[in-house]
Amino acid sequence: MQPSSPVSDTIPKTPKHPVLGTSLRVLSVSALGVVFGDIGTSPLYTLKTVLNLTGTHPGPAVILGALSLIVWTLIIVTTIKYVSVAMRIDNDGEGGILALMSLLGIKLKPRPVIIALGLLGAALIYGDGAVTPAISVLSAVEGLNIAAPSFAPYVLPASVLILVALFLFQRQGTARIGKAFGPIMLIWFVTIALLGVWGIVQHPSVLFALNPIYGLSYLFSGGMTGFLVLGGVFLCVTGAEALYADMGHFGARPIRLAWFALVFPSLLLNYAGQSALVLSGAPTSDNIFYRLCPSVLLLPLILLATIATIIASQAIITGAFSMTRQAIQLGWLPRLQIKQTSQEGYGQIYVGAVNWMLMIATCGLVIAFRKSDNLAAAYGIAVSATMLATSALLFIAMRQIWGWGLVRAGAVAGAFIVIDMAFFLSNLSKIASGGYVPLLLAAFVYGIMLIWHRGAEAVAARLQETVVPIGTFMTNISQGQIPRVPGTAIFLTRTKQDVPPVMIWHLKHNRSLHQRLFVLSVVTESIPWVDDASRLTVAEIAPQFWRATTRYGFMERPDVPALLRQAQAGGCGIDVSDVTYYVGHETIISSEDGKGLPKWLEASFGLMQRNSIHVSDYLRLPSDKLVEIGRQIAI
Repeated sequence: MQPSSPVSDTIPKTPKHPVLGTSLRVLSVSALGVVFGDIGTSPLYTLKTVLNLTGTHPGPAVILGALSLIVWTLIIVTTIKYVSVAMRIDNDGEGGILALMSLLGIKLKPRPVIIALGLLGAALIYGDGAVTPAISVLSAVEGLNIAAPSFAPYVLPASVLILVALFLFQRQGTARIGKAFGPIMLIWFVTIALLGVWGIVQHPSVLFALNPIYGLSYLFSGGMTGFLVLGGVFLCVTGAEALYADMGHFGARPIRLAWFALVFPSLLLNYAGQSALVLSGAPTSDNIFYRLCPSVLLLPLILLATIATIIASQAIITGAFSMTRQAIQLGWLPRLQIKQTSQEGYGQIYVGAVNWMLMIATCGLVIAFRKSDNLAAAYGIAVSATMLATSALLFIAMRQIWGWGLVRAGAVAGAFIVIDMAFFLSNLSKIASGGYVPLLLAAFVYGIMLIWHRGAEAVAARLQETVVPIGTFMTNISQGQIPRVPGTAIFLTRTKQDVPPVMIWHLKHNRSLHQRLFVLSVVTESIPWVDDASRLTVAEIAPQFWRATTRYGFMERPDVPALLRQAQAGGCGIDVSDVTYYVGHETIISSEDGKGLPKWLEASFGLMQRNSIHVSDYLRLPSDKLVEIGRQIAI
């Protein structure tokens, strides 16, 4: 028997960062179109929402207080928490709550509580992911109410058509148009900065709001209204979580450069410019953002804003696709059909089930709420809960990754938690007026995750009960004079040792075995990428009988035939031209021993299992060399 050894260079190289080698400035511009779309279009609706919460005719103290709260929220939540702190904690370059969860809750040490917290945060992102395109596109198109009031009846249908077209386009991929996203968003940020400067010039005293005393004074003197205003203020940072989640696409440095050099100053200038207009007497009943623009340039600005919100929506949709793939790889969602729409970038994928679910939810929200003001009531609660969960995980990371003491980590993370908790509690007031929508969507996704994982664990446990030791199996073969036929049989299995059930069932039905037997387990690690040197380990556990394990990161695409071709080139004794793949096709049934899962859970898992793609498609096994063996699994 030979010891287990790694086989290097065993799969086609999937670059960890397809953009490596690109200059920092180019990456920063590209990041504008992917990372900053959500937070970059928030000036379209944030200040208007905040001031509407303060009353019909806000005074100077209220206006400056609201602006101060927005400014310091951007500084503390986005600049300090995410850009300066969170982005220093990564899982092999990947960020986001799922990557952080797998790092702290699986990779370092299995922790069910951390896993549950991370999954809840991910599910909440799906919830607000449906609201983001709706409120962004609707608020942009509403600018036509100012430019051409007669167009008002068509704002709603135009918004729905734009969103439907956006979701229909997803199947084609966004590789080509994606190259233009960065430059367009560059124009957008420069434009909103210039508009902000024009507004500040009219009322320079608005800059007093940079003093945090104005915000704190309004917050603590405004009573319940001041507290509820925090729910509107939070809209200015709803895209901050995306900065962290998209870190793996570009790296931390380009995102930081884009934030400090352009995005952050542009947002500050625009919010200050809008506030200056209101100080000068501009009405707050319609969209304050468009009041900054000269009338002759209003239509071009509306067009630019609409394109910017489409880009922001595209980033949310792409992020949902990417997060779905991570959850599938980590075993928390059923296997779904994932289409790679471009070979240029790993993030260019299409997940049909997620796309149509988001389209129905997003268009339904636009039709139901009709105005961006109404949608603002449904926006923010899910993201604020996700940010609170991220802060809790950051505290654990500070202690275990950075080695900080309890006092130091508690002081920094505790400050984040207090702020996030304030925003979350303020957003809870939105539940009755629409905040229940993203929460229901999140609960639906979270339920699917828990059911699928629980069912998959039950199936694995049942399969493990039916394994046979190698020695016993080989003795039975020799004593039973089992015929051996030419070729190599590759058995895909979840079991980590001994003879897998699929091989036993094959022998039972066919009463013969191939001369060469190869048992392969595909394992998804809690890291995004696996080094080529550690990709495949192979051990000959009996004559002409190998057991192998291949490892993939949760950001990689399994491709077993390509893996084996490279393994053959690397010296592994497999003739890939003469192989037959064997996989089990499970049918889930109820356990009769009273020890199985609850009936409702078993039925739900069985429904998802029947509608998920087969493992053969997931692992890219060729259909002309594949044998599926049906089996019943009682859970």
